[in-house]
Amino acid sequence: MPENAIEFIDNLEIQFSVITRIELLVWRNASEEQLQIIKDFISASTVFNLDEDIIIQSIDIRKNYRLKLPDAIIAATAVAKNLTLLTRNTKDFELVSGLSNISPYYL
Repeated sequence: MPENAIEFIDNLEIQFSVITRIELLVWRNASEEQLQIIKDFISASTVFNLDEDIIIQSIDIRKNYRLKLPDAIIAATAVAKNLTLLTRNTKDFELVSGLSNISPYYL
């Protein structure tokens, strides 16, 4: 990851979807040390579980865009909580109405 991206992320309050939590924790080849770092990162972050606003947004996004369900939930979380989505894969999210997204790789 570029140094400026690391600096950018270090200055943020990290908030993300429960789907992101799941995705982080299923890293198959992670060492115990790496898993502990991920767990510490999650503990220091705000994780949004599915609530009614996120569910409604997820349904809308799935109906109107060709996103896989996990990506729809991640996008819906950002929309419902008025967050900017940080993703390396901006292309999949760029058409979602009401969603602000940027890639820290291209700062």
